[in-house]
Amino acid sequence: MPHNGLSVPTTPSTQPAGTHWHARLSEAWLRRGALAWLLWPLSLLYGALVRLRFAAYRWGWLAQHRLPVPVLVVGNVVVGGAGKTPTVIAIVQHLQQQGHHPGVVSRGHGRGPLHPGETVPAILAVLPDTPAQASGDEPALIRQATGVPVFVGNSRVAAGRALLAAHPDTTVLVCDDGLQHMSLYADVAVVVFDERSAGNGWLLPAGLLREPWPKSVGRQVDMVLHAQAMHHTNTALPLPNHVLCFAARKRLAGHATALDGHTLALRDLPQEGLTALAGIAKPQAFFNMLADAGVYPTHAHALADHQNYASLVDSKEFNIIKRQGLVCTEKDAIKLFPLLRQRQDNTQPTLAWSVPLVFTPEPAFFEALTEKLSSPNGHQTA
Repeated sequence: MPHNGLSVPTTPSTQPAGTHWHARLSEAWLRRGALAWLLWPLSLLYGALVRLRFAAYRWGWLAQHRLPVPVLVVGNVVVGGAGKTPTVIAIVQHLQQQGHHPGVVSRGHGRGPLHPGETVPAILAVLPDTPAQASGDEPALIRQATGVPVFVGNSRVAAGRALLAAHPDTTVLVCDDGLQHMSLYADVAVVVFDERSAGNGWLLPAGLLREPWPKSVGRQVDMVLHAQAMHHTNTALPLPNHVLCFAARKRLAGHATALDGHTLALRDLPQEGLTALAGIAKPQAFFNMLADAGVYPTHAHALADHQNYASLVDSKEFNIIKRQGLVCTEKDAIKLFPLLRQRQDNTQPTLAWSVPLVFTPEPAFFEALTEKLSSPNGHQTA
């Protein structure tokens, strides 16, 4: 039966609370319509608080800390997933090819205790066997993709110091999602945008922006990476003076990885009855890329970003899904697949695949990055 697109059911078991309002806000943030204008006065208050916080660092009321190795911060000025984690992975792999020994620090969004009553450690080293529930899904994915030391903590400064103490051969630190974490000094700051560009140009909650753009009042921006899907038309992006913008393309790989590790060409996925799952900031982006790759699942469920799958996998609805087959992102699989393996039933095999994202910045981005890092004082001499 042919499909014209992906259906997105709204069953209570898979659709997080507030999804409808989040979708309305996401749409409103792209243009200056009635809802955006209604929220605009609140954005003025938010903007004043943001400027005050940044001024506290600029005037020395709040301390900024340098670490003994260069620090490269990757972040964004818009809400939602703009592509920070794929950018971090691409940068780390480039640094490894250049002979560096990089390490990564991250907030570890979504991390929590493994068992009720346990406390979440202030600093955690992410090891190959560290459950994603303890580290956060994105740090676990970075560790899996690169093999470099990854430390998570509420304080990136403390996490960076712990990483350097444990791995003294580290030559450069990459900070995942640390643009607004001003206590950590950045030698190079990379800002990532996606297809939404800067939206309607307004601050939260009337727009996408976490801080003013392009007239930033926070960190000095060194480079901008504009990541868009392979077939997406380029969207205009306002830039600060003298800041170069580079392009990155993203698409799904041509294969999917099954629960047992074997790979299957995307075109060979059994699509009848297949369910697509995405617990990421913009689930529809994954569904659209599946369609671009010629994969049209019967159902698609948009879940909450950093979805806690432990609360879903034992439900009756999910048992049906995993018997009929599911496909998800690598970020989802990092948490979901260990749970599915624990619950394997040989009488009713689980059909599950994850699809890697292929993220390709243009070569000029890496050339400029190498030049920035080679400057004695990072962006101060650039």
